[in-house]
Amino acid sequence: MGAFLWLSEPGSASADPPPVPVPVPTATGDATPPDDLAAGETWLGDVALDAGSLLTTDADLRDVSAVGSNVLTGAGGIRVGRLAVDATVPFDVVAQQIGPGTTVGPAPGGQASVRRTVEILDRELDVVATGTVEVVGGRLVVEPRSIDVGGPAFLADAIAAAARELVVIEQDVDGLPEGLVLRQVTVTDGGFRARLDGEDVLIAP
Repeated sequence: MGAFLWLSEPGSASADPPPVPVPVPTATGDATPPDDLAAGETWLGDVALDAGSLLTTDADLRDVSAVGSNVLTGAGGIRVGRLAVDATVPFDVVAQQIGPGTTVGPAPGGQASVRRTVEILDRELDVVATGTVEVVGGRLVVEPRSIDVGGPAFLADAIAAAARELVVIEQDVDGLPEGLVLRQVTVTDGGFRARLDGEDVLIAP
């Protein structure tokens, strides 16, 4: 699992249609076993996993909770019929991927704040942006609603316009099994809380 972050113009993913949520699996025990189970394969009706931390070479996630149903394990890996994952991407992980001198944190009203030092118009400025958080085209997007660049008031508007593209965040939760799609994100005290789900998800060994 991993997270990849890049900066771009706001709304670049708006052309993508909104994803359709997959029903969240529940541990009911009602799943039907396959009638063609091969040698070496194991079928599980439902599986639940909770972990305080999940760390790989690509990811650093916290408070991970996953629920899956119709799980088939074998030599090719683990295939899950339906899978839902909730996890928190810490603010410091996001900040590191934006660049040195960046701080990301919560802001009032369920928003997020981004503070970074940038060079604009041959001036080094401490830019603070506060913006809304939403899912656009399966990506986590923080689009600034207010930008504070400091400096002389007569330069503020021009500098803010130039700084905007430097503090727009679009984050794709990369490194997760193919088939998982980001559906919802909220801001918590510790990071971005993400809900992902999908069908026929393959978890390779």
